[in-house]
Amino acid sequence: MYYVYILYSWKLKKFYVGFSKDLQNRVRKHNNGEVPFTSRGVPWKLVYYETFINKQDAVSEEKFLKTGKGRERRNYLPRSFIEDN
Repeated sequence: MYYVYILYSWKLKKFYVGFSKDLQNRVRKHNNGEVPFTSRGVPWKLVYYETFINKQDAVSEEKFLKTGKGRERRNYLPRSFIEDN
């Protein structure tokens, strides 16, 4: 299985989109500062993920979510995660 995920940082007020074969380990690495691109935004909260059977589909979805139309989809995510801070 492959996962496409969206993280949110209250510190930066930004989303991060990625994909991984091991979702729990990848989120842990983001929150431990082991991913240089996201290290300034710790802590990150997992706010959304999708599961895919093959890697190609996951990579395609990740790329889509990084486009303008893909970013619009975030408007439909529940906003309760922002209130949790």
